[in-house]
Amino acid sequence: MAITALTINPPSGAEVELARASGQRLAPLARLGRPLTIRVRDSRREETIELPVEAVKLLVKILEDMASGRSVTIVSRNAEVTSQQAADFLNVSRPFLIQLLEEKKLPFRMVGTHRRVRFEDVLRYKEGIDAGRRKVLDALAAEAQELDMGY
Repeated sequence: MAITALTINPPSGAEVELARASGQRLAPLARLGRPLTIRVRDSRREETIELPVEAVKLLVKILEDMASGRSVTIVSRNAEVTSQQAADFLNVSRPFLIQLLEEKKLPFRMVGTHRRVRFEDVLRYKEGIDAGRRKVLDALAAEAQELDMGY
């Protein structure tokens, strides 16, 4: 069974410090762009594990977020999410998201009476919105420069 979503709650103070120290040691190795072999040990045994490059990059990102005290959620790109989960990810209300779905701005499917949205589609929508915002902000900054507004 594939994991669709995994959430790591906000870390404790000790976990923040451990994540910071671990991330600082792992980040330079991740930048090498090669698989890493790590040793893991508990009180009874020790094992050596080889990690693919992309897994190492993901682990560094997780540690960075934990070191900043943030929760982390990992979602498969092809996973389906509920309308509430999609709304939470986009930081909009559920009624607003339902409006987007009904206006066919985001594809979805019905499972009984419930809407399901592919996370990949939600991500693509967010990337499009973010790109549009950047374009508007760039235009405003350029206009401010032309008017010598000191920005």
